[in-house]
Amino acid sequence: MPRTIDAPVTADDLDRAVRLAVDTLRAAPPSGWDRKAGSLDWDCWETVEHLSDDLFAYAVQLGPKNAPLHAEVPFLWESRRPGGPANAVHADRAAGPDGLLQVLESSGALLVAMVRTTPAAVRSYHSFGVSDPEGFAAMGVVETLVHTHDLADGLGLAFSAPDGLCARVLARLFPDAPRSTEPWPTLLWATGRGELPGRPRLDTWRWYGAPRPQ
Repeated sequence: MPRTIDAPVTADDLDRAVRLAVDTLRAAPPSGWDRKAGSLDWDCWETVEHLSDDLFAYAVQLGPKNAPLHAEVPFLWESRRPGGPANAVHADRAAGPDGLLQVLESSGALLVAMVRTTPAAVRSYHSFGVSDPEGFAAMGVVETLVHTHDLADGLGLAFSAPDGLCARVLARLFPDAPRSTEPWPTLLWATGRGELPGRPRLDTWRWYGAPRPQ
């Protein structure tokens, strides 16, 4: 059936996505973190660091009193190896997988808190377009769901995202995505991770973070 869910994406949605990710990843085999994460070039440990960094980066964009409209807040992002993700957030490997998931949970909580407390009129920079707190929440949900998919693939875990959550972020960030298909496969298609009937896998993709028209 066609999807008509255009309800706002909320801090509760983001919190739910992060909790789903952490709960799923707790079942990972201890020896699996060096495996490649799905179709990515990073291993599973690096991918959780990258996801944590995404959530942190979105949170700090909403932090300054005069939020930046033309650039990211200038934290230093650096890779720990050639070809690895360039992050400001890195987990201490001595803390093991439990510590890694604490880093993910903490970064998610930062963004949840910023989305809850930042006035809706605030705008801040993102490379896919200046956005608002709801937009950054939606971006955080997408990053969390699709990277948990990548990680589940690499770690041999089952993962499927809730339809309503996927439908809301599709409506918010992917206005050109089909609405007659199931939400979770559609989100994977929209982010270059799957095919839909009559629609091949995308080689390039992006979302549109502009605030909803008032």
